[in-house]
Amino acid sequence: MPSTLEIITSDALSTRHGFFTRKGGASSGIFAGLNCGTGSSDQAEIVAINRTRVAEAMGVAPTAMVTVHQVHSARAVAVDGPLTHRPEADALVTATPGVLIAVLTADCQPVLFHDPTAGVIGAAHAGWRGAVDGVLEATLDAMEGLGARRRDIRAVIGPSISQPAYEVGPEFLDRFRDEDPESLRFFANGKGDRLLFDLPGYGLYRLRAAGVGHAEWTGHCTYRDAGRFYSFRRTTHAGEVDYGRLISTIRL
Repeated sequence: MPSTLEIITSDALSTRHGFFTRKGGASSGIFAGLNCGTGSSDQAEIVAINRTRVAEAMGVAPTAMVTVHQVHSARAVAVDGPLTHRPEADALVTATPGVLIAVLTADCQPVLFHDPTAGVIGAAHAGWRGAVDGVLEATLDAMEGLGARRRDIRAVIGPSISQPAYEVGPEFLDRFRDEDPESLRFFANGKGDRLLFDLPGYGLYRLRAAGVGHAEWTGHCTYRDAGRFYSFRRTTHAGEVDYGRLISTIRL
């Protein structure tokens, strides 16, 4: 494993896992670092090198790392090995040792799950849309389908955009009000009619309401730390043409 890789972990997850920062990768320019996004305009061979470094850091062959075609959905898929194609989904679960499941993010929440009693893991990409539509609950349902129990599941939200950096319009609040009036507490006043949304706070709320045994956020903001994290919103504000994707992984 290249010594320059930086991997954030949580004591709440007792199986091998990592929220990778952008450090230690082969990409350059606006993608400088560990860009693992095959959907980016970065060179495909460079992205492959980065993903290989991640797999090796997690102790598996690159072919053992499984990802999906993320579409901001509430769909979770169960996997037991490499896929011949990437289904449209935003979460993966498995009970198969040696399979490395991973999600890509650049402000959205990467959420890793583990039921140490049943030996089941999950990984979810949860932006605001996926969180509202139920991707976290879908992940829990899929884990239960493999024998997990919610009260035994531990969930950790990795680096995500934080509330001070997440400005939204009033129409955004209307969607949440219609879905669940209780979620209005995750909005704070910004400038003018703008609001500030607490995405990881909302994610923790959904996880705890769903009955997980433990839920936490690592506390890292993707927007405010350009040296460590990619950020779609920061890239947009800077007028850049594309952005890198962070990877978060877990295995049994």
